[in-house]
Amino acid sequence: MSNKVLVAYATKMGSTGTMAAVIGSELRAAGHQVDVHEIGAVLAVSEYDAVIVGSAIYQGRWRPEAVRFLRDHERQLRNRRVWLFHSGPIGRSKSQDQPTPPDVARLARLIEAAPVKTFAGELQADAITERLSRRAELDHLIGDSRDWPKIRAWSREVATALQTARVQP
Repeated sequence: MSNKVLVAYATKMGSTGTMAAVIGSELRAAGHQVDVHEIGAVLAVSEYDAVIVGSAIYQGRWRPEAVRFLRDHERQLRNRRVWLFHSGPIGRSKSQDQPTPPDVARLARLIEAAPVKTFAGELQADAITERLSRRAELDHLIGDSRDWPKIRAWSREVATALQTARVQP
């Protein structure tokens, strides 16, 4: 029997949404029923057995709508399996785990979520504003740093954990 899983995401430029879609595809391939939605479109989590929440992380902070989602749905999330991920590091730090923002860490503890997973992000050239006076220093960071095999492997780990939880009495 499959689990019904929600993959909800908050994104600024679309990169985290693409990751959420890939995570959803991997979970479907493992036999789960999956809905993937931008976080603002999710009104309730009551119909789901498990929830995955992803957010872009900028300057050490999750998107405000993602934090609000965790806060608003905290009581229902406590009764579900929950996984969290954030995306964003690029350049030399792309392979380094990013610290979980304090507000997210507190909510993750309350809902007993799995440890937050960090995935490298993507920097699009049009995301660099004119305010950045040293654009030449950023040119080497432009591009897609997302590690698709790592994202797919984590998704399969979540799928396996969901199957294992379903089999146990």
